[in-house]
Amino acid sequence: MAGHAVDPFDLFAELDARAQACASPLPSQEEVKERWTGVGFSLDGIHYVTPLNEVAEILTPPSLTRVPGAKPWVRGIANVRGMLLPVMDLHGFFGRSARPAKTQRILVINHESVFSGVVVDEIQGLQHFDYEQGVEVGLPEDDPRRPYLAGGFQRGDRLWSIFSLHALAENESFIQVAQ
Repeated sequence: MAGHAVDPFDLFAELDARAQACASPLPSQEEVKERWTGVGFSLDGIHYVTPLNEVAEILTPPSLTRVPGAKPWVRGIANVRGMLLPVMDLHGFFGRSARPAKTQRILVINHESVFSGVVVDEIQGLQHFDYEQGVEVGLPEDDPRRPYLAGGFQRGDRLWSIFSLHALAENESFIQVAQ
């Protein structure tokens, strides 16, 4: 009995053709846009957003102990889970005054050798922006906030200025708290 030899390649090709005929089409590829994410906050009625990776923690203002000989914008030292956290008033640092409010929160910075908290008026939650929403933010040369702003995002009629907590932590004026 003479047998008919089956070519393995032909067998796999036929199997592949049957599988392709029964297969569902691949899903259509959607363009995935990268988004910028940060923590939104307000100060003096102005909306800011700081990069998510620059915020170590957000706290409700704890009890503070005043620091003798410190600049007026140093609110004091807090004991946060056994660690001493210097707390700075961002209003005061920029030469403004603020009234304490129940909405105030502390953004904790832990950058290089600086572990500190800054008081802001209110947290606006996580903010997500498409990069196309990016805009330049122009401030006068003498505006004390200028060194800490790196552009912004426009969403509708609201401008969100990008505020760098790391740039703040690297600034000598912020680090030198003694009068």
